[in-house]
Amino acid sequence: MARLAQTHGLTDVQQEILATVRDFVDKEIIPVATELEHRDEYPQQIVDGLKELGVFGLMIPEEYGGLGESLLTYALCVEEIARGWMSVSGIINTHFIVAYMLKQHGTQEQKEYFLPRMAAGETRGAFSMSEPGLGSDVSAITSKAVKDGDEYVLNGQKMWLTNGGTSSLVAVLVRSDEGHPEGTAPHKSMTTFLVEKEPGFGEVRPGLTIPGKIDKMGYKGVDTTELIMDGLRIPANRVLGGVTGRGFYQMMDGVEVGRVNVAARGCGVAQRAFELGVSYAQQRHTFGKAIAQHQAIQFKLAEMATKVEAAHAMMVNAARKKDSGERNDLEAGMAKYLASEYCKEVVEDAFRIHGGYGFSKEYEIERLYREAPMLLIGEGTAEIQKMIIGRRLLEEYRFQG
Repeated sequence: MARLAQTHGLTDVQQEILATVRDFVDKEIIPVATELEHRDEYPQQIVDGLKELGVFGLMIPEEYGGLGESLLTYALCVEEIARGWMSVSGIINTHFIVAYMLKQHGTQEQKEYFLPRMAAGETRGAFSMSEPGLGSDVSAITSKAVKDGDEYVLNGQKMWLTNGGTSSLVAVLVRSDEGHPEGTAPHKSMTTFLVEKEPGFGEVRPGLTIPGKIDKMGYKGVDTTELIMDGLRIPANRVLGGVTGRGFYQMMDGVEVGRVNVAARGCGVAQRAFELGVSYAQQRHTFGKAIAQHQAIQFKLAEMATKVEAAHAMMVNAARKKDSGERNDLEAGMAKYLASEYCKEVVEDAFRIHGGYGFSKEYEIERLYREAPMLLIGEGTAEIQKMIIGRRLLEEYRFQG
């Protein structure tokens, strides 16, 4: 495995961080992941360990108590964590997106108030766009905020919150028509609110209810929930950036880096699937020799390894593009699309290599087989990625006639 998914040009600090995270994954996550996943148990001990390593503050500036690292460093750490258990990388991802949005778009007061506690892992973030009646069509949001003196009153129902129960800060996107006349484009009349709450389920603050965990096929351990707002009152100073009407752009900026994160998770899961497949192929014997010696299996391993390498390279390119300060929606869309599709294919090939044993819950590949599909829809489906990619290509290669 040492030859695959290597990243050239890393600093000594980056290499040290990655080595530390990799060691933690091998010792603290992989040995317990399948057992915890089967119990759908929140990995509190693992999360506490990541807090001690400073992972929750990787990209938060040093002035706010974080490590001030790049998106590339963060993505490579996520790749390692997802190799151990994808659900743990999900716990980190939503927190990271909220911290990134605060860093990029928050007021100075908001940064000083939230970021130090987020860097320490004491405040953990979740973000909320989706609703029961919409998925990719963000413009169809119906949850609404109405100004009432120095506060806003929020009403509506949100869906698919990762960390919905365990988080203590949720970035929520709602419609806010105040100051935006009728007929204003939907994306110009949305606002992101920073909603503080108590961790847990039920009514977690007046007007805000987290009903409970959604039972899922995979991606277990991490809590995925709904969020119901019924007369939820939020002070005006908790509008992200202090100005209404900018929520759509703030969220899309967060999702853009989130897509690099999902690509990294796909790379990590695919790497683990390859590790399991190539190891099992050398242990399992048929017709007098290890199945790894059969040409059909060698072809499969070759295809799997090539996909792992290609997805990793595209993920690294997208992260470096963002770190350079350039627009990276094209690269992020390509990386997310390719990594999630290749992840599904590599996991399925590893599953096939395991034969009947792959269907047994005693084998780790069974868990990966249920986890991989989530990456096909998280942070935008393949179809949405292809729309983004196609539009950006037409911008870049506009016909001059």
